Amino acid sequence: MTAGAHTLRQALRGRRPAAAVWWEARAVGRAVRAAWRGPGRERDLVVQSLKAAGAALIAWAVAGVWLDDPMALMAPWVALVLVQATVYSSVRQAGQQFAAICAGAVVASAAQAVAEDNTGALALSLPVLMLMANWSRFGRQGIYTATTAVFVLASGTTVSAAAVGHRVGQAALGAVIGVAVNALVLPPIHLRDVRENLAALARESGDLLHSVAADLRETEWDAQSAAAWSSDAARLQRRLEALESARSWSRESLRLTSRTLRRLHRPPTALPPEDEDQRWSRVTGNITALTRTLAVAADENRTPAPPEGPVLDLYARLLRLLGDACHAEAPRATPR
Repeated sequence: MTAGAHTLRQALRGRRPAAAVWWEARAVGRAVRAAWRGPGRERDLVVQSLKAAGAALIAWAVAGVWLDDPMALMAPWVALVLVQATVYSSVRQAGQQFAAICAGAVVASAAQAVAEDNTGALALSLPVLMLMANWSRFGRQGIYTATTAVFVLASGTTVSAAAVGHRVGQAALGAVIGVAVNALVLPPIHLRDVRENLAALARESGDLLHSVAADLRETEWDAQSAAAWSSDAARLQRRLEALESARSWSRESLRLTSRTLRRLHRPPTALPPEDEDQRWSRVTGNITALTRTLAVAADENRTPAPPEGPVLDLYARLLRLLGDACHAEAPRATPR
């Protein structure tokens, strides 16, 4: 941290809203620099965002400009939301969303036929559709049952079978464009995330072991130090969960994309074996158990007292060496 940043941090201490804005601005700045420097999670997010915007523009150009469709809104809307994190999830959600849109359009049409008034049709259809939105078959796309009904009825046009079919066709067009853009234009492959999380897990494990070793040797060993170690150990557990999630995303991101990748000469990078996850899970578990044991030993009301002198110094040296070993493992998992 630079001297200026440190001074600003001190000035913001105790001013939570301003401090929160400052830290958020720093996080955004780090993300922008990381995206600019090279491949990584931040650049992947930029690519996916631009792909979603591009899919929506293509869908609008086809439906609104080329076909001159007065109800072209559905196509770019659907295309925008279907550029998902993996091609497989795009295809799966395209089917769920299309079914939800069809259900919303049909129920809205039936409600208008009964009520003969758009306000009454909304009052009749929305409660039913919001209940349908919770159906597990729709997944996270269930809300489109209700939003489709709102779009259909709020347009002010008479709902007919032809109009409903037209909107469903526009949704299908948007789905095809969104899935095609996601699958053919730099298809998202989340192999790098596994390496990033493995490298971070090794690095943060080493940092925690070094921190414990330094506190045991150089500072007073008390409950406050033990609480800080426990907090860092909990952070390791969250990192391990992120690794498990990344491993799952990496498997899904290869579904329905391997042939496309071969055509584009972008073969996926080999992943570290899953045995590495299990190995670091054991390391993390042992470090967590260590911090808990030290936290108990730091309790002044317990007996016997924690070790001191040469024994403690020797143990701190051992932890330091273990931390060095963890740091040495981090470059092996660094994304390539």
